[in-house]
Amino acid sequence: VKNIMRTNWHSLLHGPDTNLQGMGRRERRSCETRERLFRAAMTLFRDRGFQRTTVEDITNAADVGKGTFFNYFPSKEHVLSVLGEVQSAKYDQAITMAREQTTREALRWLYHALPAESGSSPKMVRSMLTVFMTSEAVREFLTKGLGLAREKLVTIFEDAQRREELPCHCKPEDLAFRFQQSLFGSMLLWTLQTPAPQLDTWLNSGFDFFWAAATGPQPPKE
Repeated sequence: VKNIMRTNWHSLLHGPDTNLQGMGRRERRSCETRERLFRAAMTLFRDRGFQRTTVEDITNAADVGKGTFFNYFPSKEHVLSVLGEVQSAKYDQAITMAREQTTREALRWLYHALPAESGSSPKMVRSMLTVFMTSEAVREFLTKGLGLAREKLVTIFEDAQRREELPCHCKPEDLAFRFQQSLFGSMLLWTLQTPAPQLDTWLNSGFDFFWAAATGPQPPKE
């Protein structure tokens, strides 16, 4: 779980085996510029907050012209769609980890990895949550992304139940939803603590509670 914050965005966005040197010059420059804009935007969102960051701020930080920004993103909000690509790749990585190690290890890693970019500070998380709630465009691709992510989680939970790592009294679809619910709730509550506790410890506690519920006995029927 350590060093989750040191995200290899290039690997997550383009695949672990992608070599920019093997691309054509135009394609390579396009990938580099898009990634540079994303990195600059995430840093500014962390330091200033989403609402106080302008497109011009992003292009200045990325050292590109303002017009270049709109070649890649229709608006500032759409920069966050790249974050969705990063998150999707993490779910794929968790699927591989679950098959090579254990479901519990893979899901604990994922619980820490998903908020790695936005979880650098409570201010950053609050800023992102505000955007999710107030921007129709962001909410639309966030909702779609969460749905696709749940499908990947279902794969993990189905495999875990076949391997008897998890009991079968909960539907994989329900477990996938509860995993996301637990993580979102954990991050929201973290931002409300004064002072904010150490995030790794906080997330460990949240994951352990989720895992205990997922692996516990079937609740009695009413």
